[in-house]
Amino acid sequence: MTGPGTGRLSLNTATIKRSTLPEAVEIAAEAGYDAVGLWRDRVQETGATVAAKIVAEAGLRVSSLCRGGFLTAADDAGIAAALDDNRRAVEEAATVGTSELVFVVGGLPANSSPGAGPRHDAGAADRDLVAARSRVADRIADLAPFAAEHGVRIVLEPLHPIFAADRAVISTLGQALDLAAPHPADVVGVVVDTYHVWWDPQLETMIARAGAEGRIASYQVCDWILPLAADPLLSRGYVGDGYVDFPTITRWVSDAGYTGDIETEIFHQEIWDTDPRTVAATVADRYARYVLPSLPG
Repeated sequence: MTGPGTGRLSLNTATIKRSTLPEAVEIAAEAGYDAVGLWRDRVQETGATVAAKIVAEAGLRVSSLCRGGFLTAADDAGIAAALDDNRRAVEEAATVGTSELVFVVGGLPANSSPGAGPRHDAGAADRDLVAARSRVADRIADLAPFAAEHGVRIVLEPLHPIFAADRAVISTLGQALDLAAPHPADVVGVVVDTYHVWWDPQLETMIARAGAEGRIASYQVCDWILPLAADPLLSRGYVGDGYVDFPTITRWVSDAGYTGDIETEIFHQEIWDTDPRTVAATVADRYARYVLPSLPG
């Protein structure tokens, strides 16, 4: 079976969450994808070297590895743990054969765990959003030389503001670009994820800026659907099922000069519970209908 023919179609394996890495790669290859976006938990199950071999033998490439990040800790032990984990993530990205390591930068230290309420002992400093963002900048500066040595780019992903408390204290593409600015474009870049940034009134301008700076490392497509799930993280939908204007955003990204892989990454319980081959086929169909027509050529 062949895909839509652009050579850019990538299935982020989180979209078929129940599948092991070998299963996900097989499904993507059978469905005509050109690449896969991998998650570290599945890579660690097989080992990065074996994961790279599985992807290559299927005739695919790795468009990105997710995720590094969670950089907002204020205490010495938390900072050291974050740096250690992210150095391992850089090594894993290099081993599986991708230059793009997606960073979710982390929420406020007041948060007890993603999706949960604040720690009972959290104080005012733990809720200081400006300070948390400053620490993200400091940790990126710590990690950038190590990433560069391994040929890996730190790819900052702004998340929708509803996730600022627990997952990402950067919410706009502009904020991500400002954090990336002190570093070379091949060392720190950004991802344009439609789910997270579709609402931003400055999106067209910031995509153009990202393109001019050479910082667009990934374009991810999935839809904003309503009603939101009890866990908002699981509210992503198939392209075309919600409110995102994919033709317009895709044109903006293309006009900015991005020619890389286009990933679909969906977190949604009903989709996870669906046969993964059906999911992969649906994702490819929606790409062909709603994204491909707006690509050049």
